[in-house]
Amino acid sequence: MTGSYDAGPTDVAILEETIGANFARIARTHPGRDALVDVAGGRRWTYAELDAEIDTVARGLMAIGVERGDRVGIWAPNCPEWVIVQYATAKIGAILVNINPAYRTHELRYVLEQSGVATLISATQFKTSDYVAMVDEVRPDVPALQRVLFIGTADWDTLRAAGSGVDDADLRRRSGALSNRDPINIQYTSGTTGFPKGATLSHRNILNNGFFVTEQIRLQPGDRLCIPVPFYHCFGMVMGNLGCTTHGATIVIPAPAFDPGLTLRAIETERCTAVYGVPTMFIAMQNHPDFAERDLSTLRTGIMAGAVCPVEVMKRCVEEMHLTEMSIAYGMTETSPVSCQTLIDDDLERRTSTIGRVHPHVEIKIVDPETGEIVERGTPGEFCTRGYSVMLGYWREDEKTAQAIDADGWMHTGDLAVMRPDGYCNIVGRIKDVVIRGGENIYPREIEEFLYTHPDIEDAHVIGVPDDRYGEEVCAWIRMRPGRTALDAAAVREFATDKLAHYKIPRYVHVVDEFPMTVTGKIRKVEMREVSARLLGL
Repeated sequence: MTGSYDAGPTDVAILEETIGANFARIARTHPGRDALVDVAGGRRWTYAELDAEIDTVARGLMAIGVERGDRVGIWAPNCPEWVIVQYATAKIGAILVNINPAYRTHELRYVLEQSGVATLISATQFKTSDYVAMVDEVRPDVPALQRVLFIGTADWDTLRAAGSGVDDADLRRRSGALSNRDPINIQYTSGTTGFPKGATLSHRNILNNGFFVTEQIRLQPGDRLCIPVPFYHCFGMVMGNLGCTTHGATIVIPAPAFDPGLTLRAIETERCTAVYGVPTMFIAMQNHPDFAERDLSTLRTGIMAGAVCPVEVMKRCVEEMHLTEMSIAYGMTETSPVSCQTLIDDDLERRTSTIGRVHPHVEIKIVDPETGEIVERGTPGEFCTRGYSVMLGYWREDEKTAQAIDADGWMHTGDLAVMRPDGYCNIVGRIKDVVIRGGENIYPREIEEFLYTHPDIEDAHVIGVPDDRYGEEVCAWIRMRPGRTALDAAAVREFATDKLAHYKIPRYVHVVDEFPMTVTGKIRKVEMREVSARLLGL
C-alpha cells in the first residue's frame, strides 16, 4: 500500500486572468444568455446587461474614492446587489470583505475594525436584524469606516449615478493594471482564539476554485444553478457565483435566505438544472409539503457539502430529485474552498461515505500530527493540502498564517482524515473540537470568550452535542462566581441575543462546580460530551 499522498489532474489549464477580465470575456461570448435571476424580486439580467450594471457600480465606487486594495464590506443576505458588488469590487481591485448576515454588534465591530473596512455596503434589515441601528451603534468605534451605503435606498441610486462621472477608459485602465495574484476577498472563518480570522484570497484562488468545482459537475453555458446557500460564504460566492460565471451558466437566487418551499419553487419555475446545499437543506426540501407536487425534472446535478451526506438523503436526491450527477465536496475557507470532490459518475457508496478525491491542480497528503510524516493509506492523520487554492494568509495575522501554512506551502487543516487505497478520502474527526452545526463551523473558544463577559460566569467551556436536525448543537458548561444564582439556557440566550450570531448561542447550558480534567490540567471535552449526551438523553 502506498502512502497517503495524491495530486490532482492537470489536463485542464488554470485560468490566469483576473475575475473582472474573466467575467468580461464570458459576457462577450454569451451576451444574450441569462446571467442572474432574482426570483423573489422578479428581476433578471443577461450577461451583457449584468456586465454593464457591474461596470456602472464599479465606476460609482471609483467616483466615491475607492482605491485598489481598499476594503469594501458587504453585509446583506443573498440579493442581486451582493453579486454586483462582488464583481464590481473585483474589476477595480478593491478587497471585498464578506460579513455574515447573522452577525450582531459584537462580531460586526470586530470584523470592520480588523479588516479596516472604509466603505460598507449593507442591507437595511434582515429577519430580526435592524442593520441600520447596528451600524449606527458600532460606527463610533470604527474610525476607518468612512462611508456606509444601504441597499434598496437612495444610497444605491446615488452610487450608480456617481459612476457617470468616471470615464469608461479609467475603469479599463484600473482593471488592466490588476494582477490575478492580488488579494481580492477576505472571508472570516471562526477563530479558535476567540475571534474570527480573515482568510485573504486572490483572484487566482477563487476564480479557479469556482471554475474547477463546476468543471467537476460539467456545468455548461445555459445551465441554471439554484443557489440557496449564503453568498457571504465561499459555497455561495465562489462555488456558486464564480462557478456559474466562468461557464456562462445562470445564477438563480431563490430567496434572500434558505427557505425549502421557495427553493423548490425556484427550481420548478426557473427550470434549474443544478442546485447546491448542505445536507440539512436537502432534508428540509425532501420533507417539505410541496415536495411531491413540484416538477424537479430539469435537475441533473448539484453539490452537497458542509457535512457528511446520509445515504437515505442521497438516495432521494438521485431518485426523487433527478440529481443523478450529484457531487460531494470538501474544503475550508482557507483553501478557496474545495480540495476534494466526488465525480458525477461515482457510485452511492463513494458519494455517501467519502469526501471524494483530490481536486485538479491540487496536492493532498495525510500526515501524523506529531511527526508530520505521511501515513500509510487507511491510517488516520491530519489532512493537508497545497496548490493554487491555498489562501494568501490571514489578514494582518502573520503568526497565525505561519501556524496554518508551513514553509513548503502546505495548508494544515486541523481535520483528521483517512485516504483509502482508491485515493478517496474520509474525514474522521477534528484535531481542535470544532462544532459543525448545519454546515456552519463553530469554534468553541469564540463562544467561551464571549461567555466570560457575563458578570456572573466564572468559567465556561463549550462543546458540540449530537442533534438529529443540525448534526451538532452547542452546549455550554458554566461555573458561576461564588454567591451568584445559576443561569439556565434561557438566561444565557437572552444575554447573547443581538451580540452573537443565532447559531452560536448555546442551546443547552449545564452549570457545574468542576470541569472534568486530565492529570495535566487540560479540560476533558470528550468526557463532557459523553456526560452531556447522557444527561440530555441524546
